[in-house]
Amino acid sequence: MGFRVLRGGMLTTIQDFGRSGYQSQGFSVGGAMDVRSFKIANLLLDNPENEAALEITLIGPELEFTADTIIAITGGDFSPKLNGEPAPMYAAVYVRKGDVLSFGSARTGTRCYVAFSGYLNVPVVMGSRCTSLKSGIGGFKGRRLEAGDYIGERVKRRYLPFFLSRKLPAPDFENDDGVLRVVMGPQDNLFSRQGVETFLNAEYTVTGDFDRMGCRLDGPIIAPKETSDIISDGIALGAIQVPSAGKPIILLADRQTTGGYAKIATVVSVDIPRLVQKKTDQKLRFRAVTVQEAQRLYLQEVRELEHMRREIHKPCREVLDCRQVAKRLERLYADAETQRYF
Repeated sequence: MGFRVLRGGMLTTIQDFGRSGYQSQGFSVGGAMDVRSFKIANLLLDNPENEAALEITLIGPELEFTADTIIAITGGDFSPKLNGEPAPMYAAVYVRKGDVLSFGSARTGTRCYVAFSGYLNVPVVMGSRCTSLKSGIGGFKGRRLEAGDYIGERVKRRYLPFFLSRKLPAPDFENDDGVLRVVMGPQDNLFSRQGVETFLNAEYTVTGDFDRMGCRLDGPIIAPKETSDIISDGIALGAIQVPSAGKPIILLADRQTTGGYAKIATVVSVDIPRLVQKKTDQKLRFRAVTVQEAQRLYLQEVRELEHMRREIHKPCREVLDCRQVAKRLERLYADAETQRYF
């Protein structure tokens, strides 16, 4: 039991944290682009942090459920609807067998995530369930979802404690200040002083050349001392390459494993989710921070996620009238598997 795909959307894939440990053999890490939204979707359902979920890009799919389950939708707002009615985001949502979940195009952000309490039944390939489109492995047959696909569940989990408390405030992707914090290097020494100053002070524009592999920016040229060509070396998530044309490229989840252009800086991990929710023509600027500051920001995010976890496990303080309570309890009691937990 699981869901059937009625419409695949523009690019709907199964993702987790990615396929680590195989870059030396030429396999990209892959995984969720917006890791923060991905984590929050699983957190809302008490799923393992790395449990596979759907990643939706720009135009969403339509899914028909073949069993009762609980879902959570996070990331950009794609106007999700359940049986034609608006479905809440950043909340646990109980869905029944036969319900249809549909998405429109992105109103805010560019990527959206759907987690499932029943865990998606797709195979583990090289330690991950994530889809690698370039390699054609992982996820559902190594490709994007299409109409007619069916994905089952691995467990039957229809109950979550503190159900009414499982909701969190949604982020405002549209009012992001566009400043990405970066750690300089490893090859910033190959750029002229003027080139580095340009990089840190100029405004850049997100181009249409923006996919799971990377984001190409347009703006002032970043001048090298002599050349930006190097002997190919490994590429980290968020590395900012500057090819001979002088326009930066930020490398993302499906990046190549090695590259021969100098990397002037690397975007700190906590700012990658903000970057990948940007749209074409939006503006970016860069601000240099130390490694220690990047680590502090990471630990701050870990604490924020733990605070969210505590909040969704508190008794609900929401004031409801009798009809609202009856309506919600009706959905929770509908399934015999649910009843035995109360």
